[in-house]
Amino acid sequence: MAIVKVDKLAKSVFQGPSLMTGSYPTKDWMEVPAVFKPGNFAYPAKKEKVEYMNSQQGLSFPNAREWWPEDDDWKLPENWKEIIINGLKDRLDKFRSLKIFMDCCVRCGACADKCHFFLGTGDPKNMPVLRAELLRSVYRNDFTLAGKLLGKMAGAREMTVGVLKEWFMYAYQCTECRRCSVFCPYGIDQAEITMMMREMLHLVGVGINWILEPASNSNRTGNHMGLQPHTFKDNVDFLVDDVENLTGVRVEPTFNRKGAEILFITPSADVFAEPGLYTAMGYLILFHAIGLDYTWSTYASEGGNFGLFTNNQTMKKLNAKMYAEAKRLGVKYIIGGECGHMWRVLHQYMDTMNGPADFLEVPKSPITSTVFDNAASTKMIHISEFTADLIKNNKLNIDKSRNDHVYATWHDSCNTSRGMGLLEEPRYILDNVVNNWVDMPENAIREKTFCCGSGTGLNTDEIMEIRMRGGLPRANAVKYVHERYGVNTLGCVCAIDRATLTSLMNYWVPEVTVAGLTELVGNSLVLEGEQRQELDEGLRTLV
Repeated sequence: MAIVKVDKLAKSVFQGPSLMTGSYPTKDWMEVPAVFKPGNFAYPAKKEKVEYMNSQQGLSFPNAREWWPEDDDWKLPENWKEIIINGLKDRLDKFRSLKIFMDCCVRCGACADKCHFFLGTGDPKNMPVLRAELLRSVYRNDFTLAGKLLGKMAGAREMTVGVLKEWFMYAYQCTECRRCSVFCPYGIDQAEITMMMREMLHLVGVGINWILEPASNSNRTGNHMGLQPHTFKDNVDFLVDDVENLTGVRVEPTFNRKGAEILFITPSADVFAEPGLYTAMGYLILFHAIGLDYTWSTYASEGGNFGLFTNNQTMKKLNAKMYAEAKRLGVKYIIGGECGHMWRVLHQYMDTMNGPADFLEVPKSPITSTVFDNAASTKMIHISEFTADLIKNNKLNIDKSRNDHVYATWHDSCNTSRGMGLLEEPRYILDNVVNNWVDMPENAIREKTFCCGSGTGLNTDEIMEIRMRGGLPRANAVKYVHERYGVNTLGCVCAIDRATLTSLMNYWVPEVTVAGLTELVGNSLVLEGEQRQELDEGLRTLV
């Protein structure tokens, strides 16, 4: 899908009529319908993907059909309204947090200008407070006395097809990044509200393909790319050849090896596409350098959990496969690669859904003997935690000058920063593997970090303009450090970020490339017996 030129889009954002530029709506928000047109919606889930997911034990994805958002008739079940209201009731009974979030918001608006989609589109319904009202208004109508008695005066409205269409449009203009929750005086988690809206949409067969197809692939083959076990292994083997070509050292990863000490799980995109390939090469170099006893799995070959973007049942099942494979192989614990939603699920939901993983050991580094008590329940640690500990204990031979082609800044990926508190370890690693790096302005990093604008399965080409609008706040912060300090590399620890930020930088700040943190580690490592080429661009050098 074609996207407007950067100058025209920038002018639209900063001068176009919207709440962000001083214009005011002429109608009450309840009277403004969702209007679908090419470029402002993601494509619906394919019928065969819905049917497949619905056929799986423990999962429910009903009403598979061919439909299109621009059509008036979405081919909903006859009792679709009853399904939605009963689904809301079930979730209010099950999730105490949802009930609290429905009742405690005072609509102060503290979250309004914190959302990257509101900043980029100026659409009032992209203010987190108003996006939540799309659901909260139905809740008031059917579940509160004030709503039943006073109706619209109490902010209540009936569930209608028009409301359902609003849910679909705006639940998929939220990346569940949770930046708004940092600024909410009541700690309301808008991501949880978006998740519930998406869950209820799936109850009547309304979802997007860019999420459901990866989820179905993960259930079927173990990874969201749909790679078969032999293909996954072949891709890693290609990277082994690349490492040898660049360094003169042959690394020897193993696959599905029972009795290995550690199971390593990373996003499948790391072994499939740039720039993740270079991050995967960094993993291989790092583990070889320390002689780690680890194995990859070709069955649990995906850390990412697209169930987080669909429903709790799918999230639980996709999380469980990693632990089932760890048990089958008899490892002691798991190291996870650079992935955002894998770690969000692990830290926020794993123990409730599938844990604690008592058949595994509390992670203890075989190199430094450090015990990672923070993973006492999940038995899984982040590659950055593991690497930072190696550096602190002087277990790596590092030559920082090998990254002198890099002037970096750091993107705190939403799910690893706000979702698991991984804030200091990446910065400590950067301090030790590159000579030149700077942080972006403080209101755009750490807990306040801006989203890539395309998370939660929204990194699909048909909504590219919305993605570029949503990613503009992050791009502006990168542009600032690029122009002031000469930054040319944006580092991160998330596979979706590596993909989405690449598109974002190519559009808004084309002078800046995107790199995984372990790629930068791999660039800097000095291997025993190496016959290294002249690598002016690190692992990206073509030789």
